Amino acid sequence: MNVRRLIPTTAVAGAVVLGLTALSACSTSDAAGHKNGDRLNVVASFYPMQFLAERIGGNHVSVSTLTKPGVEPHDLELSPRQIGGLSDADLIVYLDGIQPAVDDAIKQSGAQHTVDAAKLTELEDHGTEAGGEEHAHEHEGEEAGADPHIWLDPVKYAEVAKGLGKSLEKTDPDHAADYRKNTDALVTELGTLNTAYEKGLRTTATRTFITTHSAFGYLAERYGLTQEGIAGIDPEAEPSPARISALHSIAEKKKVTTVFFETLASDRTAKTVARDTGLKTDVLDPLEGITDKSKGADYIEVMQSNLTALQKALGAK
Repeated sequence: MNVRRLIPTTAVAGAVVLGLTALSACSTSDAAGHKNGDRLNVVASFYPMQFLAERIGGNHVSVSTLTKPGVEPHDLELSPRQIGGLSDADLIVYLDGIQPAVDDAIKQSGAQHTVDAAKLTELEDHGTEAGGEEHAHEHEGEEAGADPHIWLDPVKYAEVAKGLGKSLEKTDPDHAADYRKNTDALVTELGTLNTAYEKGLRTTATRTFITTHSAFGYLAERYGLTQEGIAGIDPEAEPSPARISALHSIAEKKKVTTVFFETLASDRTAKTVARDTGLKTDVLDPLEGITDKSKGADYIEVMQSNLTALQKALGAK
């Protein structure tokens, strides 16, 4: 388990009290302003939730994110002001199990209007794959073995979009028609993305890929691929000699060509494994944040770049 990424509940609770106290003087007026204003104040936990809120909410929402661009979501530490601001949000959109600091802060804040994306689709266990033991136990407080990376499957992400759309309709019924229209448009776009993946990965030289970050279990399952994680969910974890040896055997047997790394973490581990196994390296973005290094401006564009990278690495025909 990557202890570095787990923030003690007591520390979060203390920050919650401090944050709520610091903002208590302005909370009432701020909340009233949000309710009477033209746009809903929506707080998103990290980029995949932010993208949905912005696309579905459109001009009727003002979306802020707790995870700034370039910050690795699992490493997030919330400031007292961020935590205190949760009670002023008209709606909080998050994904339970991916960011312990956010999960604890929401519980402690007593925020009433929240949407947990994990409850809008079915979570599955992808922790039994090779190299996935750390992945299965990385996120404390979630269902044992449940993989939270649902946004990397366009079909599951569309299910989350539909659920969020319904929540926005309920929160702001005056603009329900617009939320439905925006949801339908996004779901159609995600359907097109799903079709592109199905067609693009239908015939390949190999069905196996190696990645430093075991985030692609849903994507692999959706399109009949096999994900081989180097060292679980932590993209910067050092693989054991035994794991490198196993990956070398897998690469030879399954004709693997590429070790994938991500944009928000060091590529050191991927390069180490690639060097020891004689493989290439490339980016497969888990889309936990968008920066100037991302191969695309938003979720759709980066997922299209991921498809191109997978086609190249798997030898798509």
